[in-house]
Amino acid sequence: MNKEFVYPRTPERMEKLRKVLEKRQPDLTLVIENVDDPHNVSAVVRSCDAVGVYDVCLVYTEGREFPELGAKSSASAKKWLNFRKFRSIKECYEELRKENKKIYTTHLNRESKSLYDLDLTQPVALVFGNEHSGVSDEAVELADGNFLIPQVGVIQSLNISVACAVSLYEAFRQRQIAGKYLTSQFSEEEFIKIYNDWLSK
Repeated sequence: MNKEFVYPRTPERMEKLRKVLEKRQPDLTLVIENVDDPHNVSAVVRSCDAVGVYDVCLVYTEGREFPELGAKSSASAKKWLNFRKFRSIKECYEELRKENKKIYTTHLNRESKSLYDLDLTQPVALVFGNEHSGVSDEAVELADGNFLIPQVGVIQSLNISVACAVSLYEAFRQRQIAGKYLTSQFSEEEFIKIYNDWLSK
């Protein structure tokens, strides 16, 4: 019988995973809605790993396939994130609100705030939409607010993976100043459960 390969539990690897998990931010969630290009999704996943995001919500409405994330394109970052799948934005938002998270969409309108005016140290979810049509009207309507990334160029848009990276690194900056990376954000029970799961990967 073939067994799935498991990396050896060397002291160095165990310590690295422990330190990474200590900096994960369970109250900073990223939501991806109907993003078509799996390479964009993989790039987003890598940015999530880099800044300590733990939860990623994938919202793909009926008729759309959830993306297949290859180990190469995501640099294996997908192994260290928790993915939650939803078939409607309403269902996703309901779960996020149970976690007391503010929900902000990347959408340009008169009420949109600058990314740099958001308090990203609070429990928050940032919603990024389809490459061509952006976030859905429903996602905008049900959110707590919208934000934009200030720009001074002719073309007032960024690739989704770039927009995501810029937004997440602003969250990283604010949270680092607030000291949120200094101690684990998980309960002891949650930490042990996730840590043991990581060690088996």
